[in-house]
Amino acid sequence: MSRYTGPKFKLSRRLGISLSGTGKDLKRPFPPGQHGPNQRKKLSGYGVQLQEKQKLRHMYGLNEKQFRNLFDKAAKMKGISGDNFLVLLESRLDNLVYRLGLSNSRAGARQLVSHGHVTVNGKKVDIASYTVSLNDVIGLRERSRGLKTIKEAMEGRHHLPNYLEFNDQALEGKYVRFPERAELTQEIDVKQIVEFYSR
Repeated sequence: MSRYTGPKFKLSRRLGISLSGTGKDLKRPFPPGQHGPNQRKKLSGYGVQLQEKQKLRHMYGLNEKQFRNLFDKAAKMKGISGDNFLVLLESRLDNLVYRLGLSNSRAGARQLVSHGHVTVNGKKVDIASYTVSLNDVIGLRERSRGLKTIKEAMEGRHHLPNYLEFNDQALEGKYVRFPERAELTQEIDVKQIVEFYSR
């Protein structure tokens, strides 16, 4: 299955979660469509599990195969599978570029990476799914530092997670530690996703 490229606001309303992180996509807090406000559909147990999986998958912008492969990798690691899975998602290069405030969205961050604007430890990396290791330094290529989109994103940045450090002069960020579960999105019930893949 390919990546979703349809209307983002409709998708956010259908899933009941702000995929952009701004909340603008949930100004009308009911599903899209003619009968949206009057829908009283009760989900089955499977339906709830599927919805939670779709929320997280669309939030990070992964296709189904990438998402499943990452979950399988998390399941083989020591510790709690659900928490490991969230840490692996958070450790993707495109996500950390977004978290550092170099882009206003994960889709924009993915584009920055795939167009070759981002470096890891001084070397260009153009693979959005690249897994960043602890103490890796994420920066920008010299010729990319003046990009208008990056400047606008930096001006609008209002929060930097505690597991990241950022040097405003060098425009470089460092992945100092793995995030804790409490620091990650609380809108997702990751247990439902583990149960979905454990069927």
